[in-house]
Amino acid sequence: MLRILLVEDEENIRETVKLNLELEDYEVVTAADGKKALKYTQEQHFDLLILDVMLPEVDGFQICEQVRLTNRDVPIIFLTAKDTAQDRITGLRKGADDYLVKPFNLEELLLRVERLIQRTSKAPEASAEMYTFGKNIINFATFEAQGNPGTFTLTKKEAMLLKLLIDRKGEVVSRQQILQSVWGYDVYPSTRTIDNFILSFRKYFEEDPRAPEFFLSVRGVGYKFIG
Repeated sequence: MLRILLVEDEENIRETVKLNLELEDYEVVTAADGKKALKYTQEQHFDLLILDVMLPEVDGFQICEQVRLTNRDVPIIFLTAKDTAQDRITGLRKGADDYLVKPFNLEELLLRVERLIQRTSKAPEASAEMYTFGKNIINFATFEAQGNPGTFTLTKKEAMLLKLLIDRKGEVVSRQQILQSVWGYDVYPSTRTIDNFILSFRKYFEEDPRAPEFFLSVRGVGYKFIG
């Protein structure tokens, strides 16, 4: 049975959508706040996520972005009252596959769910997620990288932080955003930990770590990746 995570804080909508998905033979797990939803995504397998945007604790955009750091394949649909063009663009940029605005047609939602699951289930299981910059190569599927030390293996946290910076290429990412996306919302390490990770990236990937081209510091804010 295919499993769906439904994240919606309005009980009536949550129960109505859950019932209709179950009538289509999906197993549905629900969460009413973003923090619980993130916990579920880290502990369980889902074949599709349905996310509201405006949620207690952690919003849907943040959930989507954090999920995409480690899982590029699970389909994500936003189901939300936020209906401006900019909201849609933000949702799709964060990694969503579809965006449906409330009030919505249940039959349309069910059809979109079915189509997305069909499409992703036909995709190759092992899709190498390669990224190249300068003379460096990163495989986010295996955590293997090629850089100054030759071929080496990144830790999961290193891969997540790299993915976040690369996904936001050209943007300044604050230390607060890094802590929330990579380390989560319960345990916050020292911001010095982030600085040490960036120093490691420079040793791995910069021709001259003291004059970085790719991993730039923005004083008092955070870091920016140029690649």
